[in-house]
Amino acid sequence: MPPAGGPPPAAGGSLPHAGTQGHPVPPQWAPVPPPGWTLPPGYAGPLRPVPPPPALAPNGQPLASFPDRLLAWLIDTALATAVTLVLFLPVYLVLWLRMFREMTRTNPDGTPVEPDPRVFFLDYLLPMLLAYVGLFVLVIALYWLYHVEYLLRHDGQTLGKKVMKLRVVPLDPARTLDRRTARRRWLVQYLACSLVPGLSYVDGLWQLWDKPWQQCLHDQFAGTVVVKVAG
Repeated sequence: MPPAGGPPPAAGGSLPHAGTQGHPVPPQWAPVPPPGWTLPPGYAGPLRPVPPPPALAPNGQPLASFPDRLLAWLIDTALATAVTLVLFLPVYLVLWLRMFREMTRTNPDGTPVEPDPRVFFLDYLLPMLLAYVGLFVLVIALYWLYHVEYLLRHDGQTLGKKVMKLRVVPLDPARTLDRRTARRRWLVQYLACSLVPGLSYVDGLWQLWDKPWQQCLHDQFAGTVVVKVAG
């Protein structure tokens, strides 16, 4: 033990006990007992860092972490993708099979038939383009029903958020989650992010540096936060 005001212990030495003269203990360090144990009176070591308290929303609930929100988003996206494939995969298969048969037709002498560009466009390419447009409209409609209507009927939780024990709540604790708020979230998170390239990445990652409420852009636009709940 060095004298008061002396140099710190050499490498491999131990930290002095709390309150030792000349060696004040940093405020972020304190004796932490194991779960179910209590410290005897006057016990000062060994010292371990005390973890900071979780960030809280204005209503007092802990804010959702980035990994939890990401996993909830992946679950919801997987569900939406599965529904979209079930609805549109048969349409794409029919169009592709028709196009394949047209491109592989042969004359009686075995030579390939030259497709008529006008017929090829009207019968195959145009239906494929219309199918893409229909897919986009359908996905937007599904996300509206899921992230607005379903969210409101289930107290701020989608299936993904329910699995991860998360809930969307208004930033103002005096307000309740209403259709206008849910619609504003949907406008940024799904409609704007579908139309503006790269915006979805900026929106999702914004919570990593947003302080103090860890909001995404769609949260800020709607005035909401995502909190961790018991169930």
